[in-house]
Amino acid sequence: MTAMLDVSYIIPSWATGSSSEPYNVLLIGAGNVNFGSDEGPWNHSYRLEQKLGSRLRVVAVIDPLLDRTDAVLAKKRASFVKSAYEGTKAYKDIVEFAKQMTPEDKPKLIVIGSPADTRGSDVPGKDLELQLIGLLPGIPLFIEKPIAAGEIPRAFRVAKSIEESQVLCSAGYMLRYLKAVQMMKQIIRENNLTVMSTIACYACAYEQILKPDWWNKELSGGPVIEQGTHFCDLSRYFGGDVDIDSVQAHAVGWDEAPGKLSKIGIDESKIEPVNRIPRVTTANWKYKNGAVGTFTHLVALQGKTYACEIEVYCDGYLLKLVDPYNAPVLRVRRPGSDAEEVHTFEGDDPFFSEISNFIDVIDHGPQAAEILSSFEDACKTYELTWAIRLASERSSTYKK
Repeated sequence: MTAMLDVSYIIPSWATGSSSEPYNVLLIGAGNVNFGSDEGPWNHSYRLEQKLGSRLRVVAVIDPLLDRTDAVLAKKRASFVKSAYEGTKAYKDIVEFAKQMTPEDKPKLIVIGSPADTRGSDVPGKDLELQLIGLLPGIPLFIEKPIAAGEIPRAFRVAKSIEESQVLCSAGYMLRYLKAVQMMKQIIRENNLTVMSTIACYACAYEQILKPDWWNKELSGGPVIEQGTHFCDLSRYFGGDVDIDSVQAHAVGWDEAPGKLSKIGIDESKIEPVNRIPRVTTANWKYKNGAVGTFTHLVALQGKTYACEIEVYCDGYLLKLVDPYNAPVLRVRRPGSDAEEVHTFEGDDPFFSEISNFIDVIDHGPQAAEILSSFEDACKTYELTWAIRLASERSSTYKK
């Protein structure tokens, strides 16, 4: 959650050529994830427009709030991308869409940007993926993070169902697609390195976070699950599977002296004390291969800019990624020198890369591109973030 990447409407010239075959897309969710906001760089509709250009045909938007859908569609139809949305229909739920879908409206891709509590489970009403597999079988699914909001075993059962259905699926851990991250993986691979340790830190600018639900861990899951998940995922991407039983964590609570914040933009007194989020959470764990990982999330900064970084240590090597959301910089220290190489990556948009890669796989197969985060792998990140939250709560000094 960070408001730094410019997503002003620019469709590359290579994407605007005419095509006789439209590319049908179904968008689930008419909120910020699919249509953007001032709070962050997410905006899947924009990336689809970039990738597909005049081929894009959004056949429908599904959201229970039809007024919200009407508003976002009106905005699109008033812009130069209106051709993609002129025939877009609005539905309250997937069942209604499936009943009325014509062969001409069958999607080639479904993008799921609805709240996490609608998906990632086999509980009726929270089982969106299972509904889609049943009602619209075989259609590829792109699903935002966190992958779920409910019980972890249920999320893994959904992962198994997706695998058994053989439907293509990609989860929205976009930082894996950064050029800097892929360069880090390349260095590790080419030098046959074994990761020894990952050290990640995510400090958000809380002054700009004005959504009351975010401050309520009963609704949001808490800052590690809702926000820090990207850096827990990057840690796993480099370190591998985590021994969940090894996770230890501590937190600074809202009621402790270091947890008193001066510029909260919402009325936190309206949130039950037991549901108020921690100000700092720090965790450590063992990876199954023997390496160790640490992660710290802070609700501490003011202003607008976040401070995020991850360090990966191998024998003789330090790979340090700084500011991945805004202007990624990779610092590399190698054996034989104390100096650091500094690599910058101008104009890299991982949100575009994850959508682009997925469409390439749909169109041309796995030889064309790679899906870097499967549903099952995203479940493992979800499991880690919950383990961190629960471990930190066990060490809490707050008494009801």
